Amino acid sequence: MREKEIVTLQRSLLSETEELLNKQIEMEGTSSAYYLSMASWCDMMGYANAAKYLYTHADEERMHMMKLFHYVNEAGGHAIQPEITGIRHNFNSLREVFELILEHEIKVTKSINSIVEHSFGAKDFATFSFMQWYVTEQREEETMSRRALELFDIIGEEGVGLWTIDQELGKLHDQAISKSGAE
Repeated sequence: MREKEIVTLQRSLLSETEELLNKQIEMEGTSSAYYLSMASWCDMMGYANAAKYLYTHADEERMHMMKLFHYVNEAGGHAIQPEITGIRHNFNSLREVFELILEHEIKVTKSINSIVEHSFGAKDFATFSFMQWYVTEQREEETMSRRALELFDIIGEEGVGLWTIDQELGKLHDQAISKSGAE
């Protein structure tokens, strides 16, 4: 037997599932890089609390990627370090940053749901069970993203509005940290 055949026989992870999980690894890695870039832009523009929120979010996304990475390898697959390119570095406004975040998180949710649907259909209940953490996490991610974006409509961006929004983003960051128990 060839090495590839031997490896395939010694694993429970379906190759289709492995491929989907590796695409999710890439998505989570891209999320981390995207949020890191956004954090840097916010820092440069003087939005210290938004930057803090996004630096933390970038770290969380990398942790999500690593959790998937380990799962794939532990299930007998081969997790692939994604090549991440095309990350945007400049934005038109703070509001645009948070609009893009919500849009991106919805895309991530759809991807997670596809993996869950696939693993259930394939009767890969280990992966299905593993992915439930991501389902819950994505609901929280979308909720936080919506809440951040709502600040722009509630507070407004005129006068001290952007400063106030940045202060409120700091409070959202602190809530997220206290909920996750990490810093």
